[in-house]
Amino acid sequence: MIQEPPSTADPRVGLAERRTSLAAFRTKLALDRATLAWIRTTLTMATFGFGMVAFFGSLRMSNSSSETIRLHEGAIRFGTSLVVLGIAATLLAGGSHLRTLRRLRRNEVPVLTHWPLSVIVALLLAVASLVGLWSLFAR
Repeated sequence: MIQEPPSTADPRVGLAERRTSLAAFRTKLALDRATLAWIRTTLTMATFGFGMVAFFGSLRMSNSSSETIRLHEGAIRFGTSLVVLGIAATLLAGGSHLRTLRRLRRNEVPVLTHWPLSVIVALLLAVASLVGLWSLFAR
């Protein structure tokens, strides 16, 4: 017995097309969630940087010893690096989001890079932390 190929009147074709469009929609929503998570993370990094500068600044105001001055100067360097890293990561996350959306609109598969943004930010944060610790304890 030979089976005939399914005709376009087959109800499963419409269901498959609907599932495909819903899958693309879910992918776009997941991309939005990931970008919002990056924004929360980078905003937290920048806020922590500002908080460090303010905390050690108030410590310096209450006790102006050479140790608190040195801690405040180190906190300014490290806090500034966190703010700059937060701004840079936000811009990179936005650019990545736009590139991925463009590829999805063209029905192309999103590209996975060898160096994802999470690894780059983690490495830069580790370097900034090491430089901050070195500047505090190297004297």
